[in-house]
Amino acid sequence: MPPERAETFVAPDQIAAAVKGLCPRCGAPGLFRGWLDFAAKCPRCGLDYSAFNVGDGPAAILTLVLGALIVGVAIWIQLAWGPPIWLQLIIWLPITVFGVVGSLRVAKAALLGAEYRNAAHEGRITPP
Repeated sequence: MPPERAETFVAPDQIAAAVKGLCPRCGAPGLFRGWLDFAAKCPRCGLDYSAFNVGDGPAAILTLVLGALIVGVAIWIQLAWGPPIWLQLIIWLPITVFGVVGSLRVAKAALLGAEYRNAAHEGRITPP
């Protein structure tokens, strides 16, 4: 009887994996157990998602980038048409919140996928 072969997986496209929430190793769905919480491991290949440290990087980047874009557009609209400030707040505050929260899932999945592809891990300093 021949020895059992290890199952080989074809890595999914990076962008599709991030948008669809797929495992970066095998492409199986189920990267998230909730809207923004990662599952413990992949249901198909068993990749341990808790070994990756995504942290707050995606939230900080999205807040800064979307904030800069929205502030720029809000200033342009204010200078061009001069709507009242309360109207600006009613328009831009929900767009900012939903923009960041809505894209946070994709950003977290993309960062986890990048950590997996690059075999990222904490730095280690060896004593002299």
